[in-house]
Amino acid sequence: MSHCPPLVLPSASPASSGMLASANERKQALIEEIHTLKREKNALILAHLYERVDVQDVADVWGDSLGLSQRAAETDADLIIFCGVHFMAETAKLLNPAKTVYLANPNAGCPMADMITAKDLEAFKAKHPGLPVLAYVNTSAEVKALSDYCCTSANASDVARFAAQECGVGEILFVPDRNLARYVQTQVPEVKITYYEGFCPTHMRMEVADVIKLQQQYPEAALLVHPECDDPIKDLADFIGSTTAIVQAAKASDKPVFIVATEDGVSQRLAADCPEKLFITPTRASAICPNMKLTRLENIRNSLLGNNTPIEIAPHLVEPATRCIESMMRVPRGEKVRLNP
Repeated sequence: MSHCPPLVLPSASPASSGMLASANERKQALIEEIHTLKREKNALILAHLYERVDVQDVADVWGDSLGLSQRAAETDADLIIFCGVHFMAETAKLLNPAKTVYLANPNAGCPMADMITAKDLEAFKAKHPGLPVLAYVNTSAEVKALSDYCCTSANASDVARFAAQECGVGEILFVPDRNLARYVQTQVPEVKITYYEGFCPTHMRMEVADVIKLQQQYPEAALLVHPECDDPIKDLADFIGSTTAIVQAAKASDKPVFIVATEDGVSQRLAADCPEKLFITPTRASAICPNMKLTRLENIRNSLLGNNTPIEIAPHLVEPATRCIESMMRVPRGEKVRLNP
């Protein structure tokens, strides 16, 4: 009878352990450099919740588009570094025309925003003359300049109601996200929402079959859904809200498990903040926005050093686009942040 020696798993070699320690030390040094530069430059770092957790962790503020827009409008910082995508940095610049604003990674765009151009909006308005236009913040400055109101996923229903009442109409145009528009229609049934056929590719890649499978696997879980998801997923939700509202609802709930139907960065943020709870992103391999994940700590450091191109808005767009964005600042925020009973 042959004798098999006991299996011994290989341990990390001194060289690999040293490399890991060295990588961690370099990262920590980079974080400390960012904090030092931020103080020296009187800079404000804003990070969307879809960003990498380490990027969020060095930011002064992380949140959704509305919260970040409001913070940008209130800041006395000389320099704003936006960790997000292009339309977000544009919004910050419009609200702070005298300040220097950098998009941490200039290559970070938004496919949804790219689905509608100024020419597209002009054609859409021509088909529906006389109606006010409500533009999702996920649009370019050119599109905002041709719109009457602006909103984020956090306040879209409130702004739609406000716009219809202020203009004295029973119908408004909504661009570009059809999924958010259809959700707003359920919340504001007294106003007809005529929408453009845009969408978020990341949210649309989520599969309802995967959500149902997770609900069967975790019957105690609460399903938290972003309104950019397709209707069949929203129909199953325990809570529908913006990224910040989802975080607030999950933290306030006593439930131990959550299925979080939005970009995976939200689950990662929640897992870091609430390690005692389980957060699962449906169709996770597809639920990652490649543009949001472009930003690295090195991009933030380079922006603080001025090794980046500042955001600039064409002069003829500044006044109308700013007016559009500021329209949502005067609308009371009425979003719920609790789970359905």
